Amino acid sequence: MRVRTVLVDDQELVRAGLKLAISRTPDLEVVGEAGTGAEAVRVVRELAPDVVLMDLRMPGVDGIEATRLITSQATDTRVLVLTTFDDDENVFGSLRAGASGFLVKDMPVPELLGAIRLVAAGDGLIAPSVTRQLIEEFAGRRRRHGPRLDAITERECEVLTLVGRGLSNQEIATRLGIAPGTAKIHVARLMTKLGVRDRVHLVITAYETGLVSP
Repeated sequence: MRVRTVLVDDQELVRAGLKLAISRTPDLEVVGEAGTGAEAVRVVRELAPDVVLMDLRMPGVDGIEATRLITSQATDTRVLVLTTFDDDENVFGSLRAGASGFLVKDMPVPELLGAIRLVAAGDGLIAPSVTRQLIEEFAGRRRRHGPRLDAITERECEVLTLVGRGLSNQEIATRLGIAPGTAKIHVARLMTKLGVRDRVHLVITAYETGLVSP
């Protein structure tokens, strides 16, 4: 099954380049395009794609607001931000708006295509160049565990800690002596109980609640 993608960028040349790269890949396809944030919201509502590649700096409704509107209305559509700007405001604003990933435009095409697949599969992805500032930001404003973690079991707390440390499901399974499928189920239940969309936001929760330190 092909990953259905919508491209959002105010530069037509950028969209054309992305479309060309994606169209050469058998398991990915571009089903729509938008040049503004407002248009992106409308296109996503009509087409319900799997992934939206979202630029941030656009006239009118910017990429962060468009991301917020899309993720609040389309529960199955995931937003992957692709921008030339990796400053703190853009990174944190995008993730708070519900983006499942944040990448910069200078990344190699094969890595971008792989990122689309990861996000479509329910994982999240943050560019290495912004990971450290992300961790420092959320770890620096920790909250007490509180009600957010009261609903999870002791085992799920262990899994959340390991997710926060960057372990894959296979690595979590090995560490805890459980089957990989069981680790995957724990991760899925954590997303449901904590009300997050993907693994990136589980990592943020692990840092925010103090389960994991930088």
